Amino acid sequence: MGEIFGIVANRLSLDNENLFAKSHCDTCFHKLRFFEIIPIFSYIFLKGKCRYCKKKIGLKYPITELLTGILFMFTYYLYGFSYELLIGLGIISLLVIICISDISYLIIPDEVLIFFSGYFIILQYLRLGLNQTIEHILIGILLFIVMYTIMLIGDSVFKKESLGGGDIKLMFLFGIVLDPLLGIITIFLGSILALPISLFFMKTNRNKVIPFGPFLLLAFTLIYFTGINSHIILNWLTV
Repeated sequence: MGEIFGIVANRLSLDNENLFAKSHCDTCFHKLRFFEIIPIFSYIFLKGKCRYCKKKIGLKYPITELLTGILFMFTYYLYGFSYELLIGLGIISLLVIICISDISYLIIPDEVLIFFSGYFIILQYLRLGLNQTIEHILIGILLFIVMYTIMLIGDSVFKKESLGGGDIKLMFLFGIVLDPLLGIITIFLGSILALPISLFFMKTNRNKVIPFGPFLLLAFTLIYFTGINSHIILNWLTV
């Protein structure tokens, strides 16, 4: 699955290639055969090089495939066959795709957000029913407005674009799964996770643009998989 997610992220971000076109070498564009796209094993068999032009294949491909497989197995270990498993797999898939697209191209494709928003809405409807699903859609709209407001404040303070449109749209998707408090906490946790890297690049390369989407998604993933909820947080605050 990691290879498929990489293809989706790259092709949607570049917007110059058919999403369903046959896999090919990024250097010589030779179309790959089935045994050349078997996850991890193809990389080992080909010794990390294209079979035709001998160009090295980046380590990010087998690493992405391996990590995706591990995270999928971990998700199944936690939830077994359940709606929570399907939501968890969706979150991992979204995390992998957007990490690739936002880090490589500073883009969060709308197609990805639309697909996964629909995916989570359907699961919530099957799991919770119509009324609670509508509540979560409204929560998503609320979180979208909160993030949009933060962007306006940031743009005013820093006199430049502080957040990308994809970061704001992500909050709607988070609201479909989380409650309002956890959605707000996701923003703060994502900011905390991004802070060390941002400080590093402020010292070494001030012109470096740090994508915020992967940190938001990492925070979203941590909150979902730890099982923390608003009641636990409120109890901590009132102790």
